[in-house]
Amino acid sequence: QVKLVEAGGGLGQPGGSLRLSCAASGALFCIRAIDWYRQGPGKQRELVAAITSGRSPNYADSVKGRFTISRDNAKKTVYLQMNSMIPEDTAVYYCHIQTTDYALLYDYWGPGTQVTVSS
Repeated sequence: QVKLVEAGGGLGQPGGSLRLSCAASGALFCIRAIDWYRQGPGKQRELVAAITSGRSPNYADSVKGRFTISRDNAKKTVYLQMNSMIPEDTAVYYCHIQTTDYALLYDYWGPGTQVTVSS
């Protein structure tokens, strides 16, 4: 019953910025982790940014200092601010949320949004 939908992807220029959002619907209790993944052409899906309960956000080395993950609990929305973009950022970006009922873990994924960085 939980649904995630990403938005904000599109065409960006090198050095430019895009802000991705991930809107959640349905009941999300006991959120354990909130993450952004991406999968570039011919590449494996990789973790880009994550918020883990009780920890500060962590980022892939390739995006440190450029990307920022955040969330608005009231809006049930997760964001990925992407600054100083480079062509290597081109990928489909996926939002992921993991919840727990204190016995099991549950993973929810959005369908992805395309980000293309090109002149």
